[in-house]
Amino acid sequence: MKLIIVKNAEEVALEAVELVCREIKKNPNLVLGLATGKTMIPFYKELVLAYKNSKIGFSEIKSFNLDEYAGLNENDKKSFRYFMDMNFFNKVNIKKENIHFLNGSSDDIKFECENYEKEIKKSWGIDLQILGIGRDGHIGFNEPGSSFKSRTRKVKLSDITRKDNGDVSKYALTMGLAIIMQAKKIILLANGKHKADAISMAVRGKIDEKVPASILKKHKDATFIIDKAAADKL
Repeated sequence: MKLIIVKNAEEVALEAVELVCREIKKNPNLVLGLATGKTMIPFYKELVLAYKNSKIGFSEIKSFNLDEYAGLNENDKKSFRYFMDMNFFNKVNIKKENIHFLNGSSDDIKFECENYEKEIKKSWGIDLQILGIGRDGHIGFNEPGSSFKSRTRKVKLSDITRKDNGDVSKYALTMGLAIIMQAKKIILLANGKHKADAISMAVRGKIDEKVPASILKKHKDATFIIDKAAADKL
């Protein structure tokens, strides 16, 4: 696992976008795994800017998002699909048919989750997975205690996660840790002192299902990009 420490949240975003641009230039058909949350807002802002400045294009890129709230359709303003449309998809040249998202309002959750994994396999897997990290060390919506062998499924969100994310559903659909670990390359972003404990547990602690992000230490190509505040307890 590689650790990059920069000055602030803006530099976290810039460093991450530089790595993403490099990967897209090497492979214009890149399959991107994408994340949501406050940490990702400056990241997508810089990624859109890179596109507008003609540094990269997304016409051949495929994307798979990590998770979605249960019970919400894609037009709901609280949904992650809406977040992605507003912050990224509607601002770049990615093809709508290349955007893949878990359907939180599906009538058959089991089929939805199994089919999502099949779509990932049909795309030959995720080349580059972007991750954030929760205060309790969760990645995606894999809360503490999630099995390292977990697959795409419906999960119950912890009180901490719901508090941090606002007035949201008690349940969500998420890629499992086993699916995240199959990505060829992983970049995790974190900023702020409130993420310092989670980063410390993930980077310095033992690999433990109580800290889902700790499994990333076993990944062959994982990079943590964090600011000084998030690195405060390393």
